[in-house]
Amino acid sequence: MEPVQTAEPGLTIQRCRWCGTASFRRLLCPVCASSDLQPERSTGIGVVVQSNVVNRYTGTARNESLVRFPEGFVYRCRVVGAAPNLVWIGARVRPVAGSDTDSGEVVFELCDTAGRTDWQ
Repeated sequence: MEPVQTAEPGLTIQRCRWCGTASFRRLLCPVCASSDLQPERSTGIGVVVQSNVVNRYTGTARNESLVRFPEGFVYRCRVVGAAPNLVWIGARVRPVAGSDTDSGEVVFELCDTAGRTDWQ
């Protein structure tokens, strides 16, 4: 009997075989418009470059952030696990363990759960 493999948090990204640009959930390369995209595994650890608290369509506040990944692309996503207003620019985030990154919404959580202590 084969051992059951658990899904490790991470992202399946696409890398263009023509120009090498990395992207997430694209049909065409955002740089050269090639459709020759090769799937690649990313650790999924990113850095928040913009953070907003939004209330639209629900009665509760949630966080929407732009996250830059080491492969060079930026992705809009939700960051959970902390109050929406406590997600700061420069925070490291990772995919939530057990979430389905191939279909549906990709949700991230803070890597450092202690939070920011140097408020200015």
